[in-house]
Amino acid sequence: MTHTQIAAGAKYNTTHAIRRVLWIVLFLNVLVAAAKLVVGLATGAVAMIADGFHSSMDASSNIIGLVGLRLAAQPPDEEHPYGHSRFETLATLAIGGLLLVAAWEILQTMFDRLLSGGEPDITPASFIVMIGTILLNLGVTIYERRRGRALKSDILLADASHTASDLFVSLSVLVSLTVTALGFPWIDLIIALVIVGVIGRVGLGIISQTSNILADHQTLDPGAIEPLLEDVPGIEEIVRVRSRGPEDAVHVDIDARIKPAVTTDHAYAIAEAIRERVYNQMPEVEEVQVHFAPQADAPLDYMLEARAAADALGLSVHEVIPVPVRNGISLEMHVEVPPGLTLDEAHRQVTELETRLKNQIPQVCDVLTHIEPAGEQIAALTQTQAALALRDEALAIANRLYPDANWHHDAIRLAMGGYALTMHCHLPGAVSVEEAHAIAEHVETSIRNELPTIQRVTIHTEPAEGNPA
Repeated sequence: MTHTQIAAGAKYNTTHAIRRVLWIVLFLNVLVAAAKLVVGLATGAVAMIADGFHSSMDASSNIIGLVGLRLAAQPPDEEHPYGHSRFETLATLAIGGLLLVAAWEILQTMFDRLLSGGEPDITPASFIVMIGTILLNLGVTIYERRRGRALKSDILLADASHTASDLFVSLSVLVSLTVTALGFPWIDLIIALVIVGVIGRVGLGIISQTSNILADHQTLDPGAIEPLLEDVPGIEEIVRVRSRGPEDAVHVDIDARIKPAVTTDHAYAIAEAIRERVYNQMPEVEEVQVHFAPQADAPLDYMLEARAAADALGLSVHEVIPVPVRNGISLEMHVEVPPGLTLDEAHRQVTELETRLKNQIPQVCDVLTHIEPAGEQIAALTQTQAALALRDEALAIANRLYPDANWHHDAIRLAMGGYALTMHCHLPGAVSVEEAHAIAEHVETSIRNELPTIQRVTIHTEPAEGNPA
């Protein structure tokens, strides 16, 4: 199962849990708002009516949250390739806007009281309703905040803040009722004004938070991600880490520097390793985009350069050894070609590889290749310098075994513990790659058996119709 499938399943479970919390809170908020508004309108207590409006905004915000979650839960489509999670953010923003509307409605009620006069009629039912709703709001706030943190849901945390402000407002109303009952009716309007300030502050806070998400504010600390990637093979440097989105669906962009000649397959493997590290350590991350930049001043890696050139031609190389010579670098390597090719076809492909390498790397003046069918492996051998007498003996063995192969372009070099020999030969162009490889291996094995100090033999086979390399 891919990370995308796992993330989609986890997202569905989380959304389902958030919706269940919102349904529970919606029912309780409707109950609280109805009780406050009925008693407030019956007694004429402005502060209580204001609190009732506030609680009704709680219920409205729950409905908005449920609609937003339903939209956000839809899978990506052609018009929304990044999914619909921003609908949850927009719903959260709407909750903040509703709070500001509620504050304005309360202000209008206050102005009406100032213009028309009158005093609230305080009854025991007013105190019973307010004490009951305070206890209920306290329970709802604690429950919703805990679930919001556990599920990392912005909409639940915003709604919990909304309910917490309702708790504070209700306490203020209780104080207002008590003071009004003692003969100070003007306190009712002052408490209502304080409530407006609290509601406005919470609403602006929610709008500010959701605006940061919509404006792609940095969600995660880059310093927490970079250490996770320090030992990923192939990375030279982490250039930049960016993140955006809500805390439960973070998108991360990582710019990394790698060597210039890294092949596409190798780069893909590095990117997969980066994603796996981030996904395993940070489950809140929904998607990781990796971008690579080459390291311009990196030392030349002949192996990577040869692999990149070979990949472009559908070939594979191994045992790439740069050998310093008088006018530059001579590259020796084994080239794997698809089985079933004739020697003519294989030599044409390998010749193109040699030409590319000489054009791409100015330092390379010569390329010596050993052609073999894909799947064969040759053990690593040691580099040498010239030893003419030993070279002549090896050439004699090759001519004895295959006298018509026109052995040429032979060179031997001394290295620690022995010698390395390179030779070219001509074979009929219609010979298969497997046959040509078998002939080369026969000569290589015979030379190493008869001349043990020669530890490595590289034979380049060419079609007889071609010219010596």
